[in-house]
Amino acid sequence: MSTRRSITTLAAAAVLLMGGTAAAFAHAHLVRATPAAGGTVQAAPTEVMLRFSERLEPKFSSAVVRDSAGKQVNKADATVDQADRMIMRVVLPPLEPGVYKVEWRVMSADTHKVDGDFSFTVGE
Repeated sequence: MSTRRSITTLAAAAVLLMGGTAAAFAHAHLVRATPAAGGTVQAAPTEVMLRFSERLEPKFSSAVVRDSAGKQVNKADATVDQADRMIMRVVLPPLEPGVYKVEWRVMSADTHKVDGDFSFTVGE
């Protein structure tokens, strides 16, 4: 194989690899959460706020908060903020001290679906 053909093949492979990497970064990733993932808060929060790296599709995005026994503690569905569609909020009832798990499933505006979870602790 000639040197020119080798360089062309390597350049084409690099472009394909970078294109795949760019597509992987196009998903909505959790950027920040309040309470923080893995964090401890002394006072029970009244909501969980999730900020993502991309705008969310409200109809296809949800989140629940569960106690250490796995029981869902939030009553209403999570809502995507109308003013900033990169934010989702989950309203919470008064929480007892303990460990809580937030489970989220979102679809970004470009139709990529992503899910994840994290825990936070109240008052321990």
